[in-house]
Amino acid sequence: MEYAQLAILIIAGMATGTLFTGILIPVLRKMHTGQNIREEGPASHQAKSGTPTMGGIAFIAATVLTCLVGSFVSETVSSKLILIVAAFVLFGLLGFLDDYLKVVKKHNLGLRAWQKFALQIAIGVFIAVHLSTASELGTNVWIPGTNNLWDFGILYIPFIAFVIVAMANSVNLTDGLDGLAAGVTTIVAFFFAVIGAVLYFTEASSFLAALAGACFGFLIFNKNPAKVFMGDTGSLALGGGLAVAVIVMNMELLLPIVGFIYVAEVLSVIIQVISFKTTGKRVFKMSPLHHHFELSGMSERQVVRMFWICTCVFCVIGFHLI
Repeated sequence: MEYAQLAILIIAGMATGTLFTGILIPVLRKMHTGQNIREEGPASHQAKSGTPTMGGIAFIAATVLTCLVGSFVSETVSSKLILIVAAFVLFGLLGFLDDYLKVVKKHNLGLRAWQKFALQIAIGVFIAVHLSTASELGTNVWIPGTNNLWDFGILYIPFIAFVIVAMANSVNLTDGLDGLAAGVTTIVAFFFAVIGAVLYFTEASSFLAALAGACFGFLIFNKNPAKVFMGDTGSLALGGGLAVAVIVMNMELLLPIVGFIYVAEVLSVIIQVISFKTTGKRVFKMSPLHHHFELSGMSERQVVRMFWICTCVFCVIGFHLI
């Protein structure tokens, strides 16, 4: 893919993401999709109560429209692109169902945890099985920093399913501050879009370029003070779509390095739960990690900017491992 094509997809994604988000916000307000803020969170977050959620619908639509139209024009539509888009939309639909039950139907719990995980695992396993037979590299996985491939064999399917499910939930946990998940994902998606273009992963690069642009368009409304939240609709779609696109590029082991913020967020929750259950003490003032920094005296904007900068740094590290 040429850099001009990449730039066009990013700009088109940004334009449609901005347009769709601007149109969606008043619709969400009329539907009374205001976010409920948990009482145990930082006190400063209570002012956000009532902010429309489910805004992920906008960048999902913008991403799908941009990458599919761009691919039809350039005649690069393929089974790989369809697989990536399908995963992106399926995870978005799963998040939408959860949001709809919680916000619109006022069922406080939404989908139960086991239901969400079961559906995520089913999607992940289906994608893993398909890739194990349809991918040119089969069950081989590239090792960052080397020219070597590691054949996972029968472990490939559970490994890939784990990567997809873990990524979806990591982004979901990261989505706790205005502009945090959208900003980090814009940077990560842009990085992999450029790498994909250089290494001729045209389908994945097209999707990631459209995603980076659409996320940035959404970020205009989602930055502090946020006028809209993405909800599980957006965060699950981002994690699932990003993971599958990177897996198609055979760079799944590079993802936790470039997306280190996602990993740090989920690890902070795991560490906090294990520590409290085994010792009765908490390692962090609050988890996920972004709340720990907030309660340590940093403002929300400072935490978000720090995490954006950290993501850029890990992108540079990731580039040197290719």
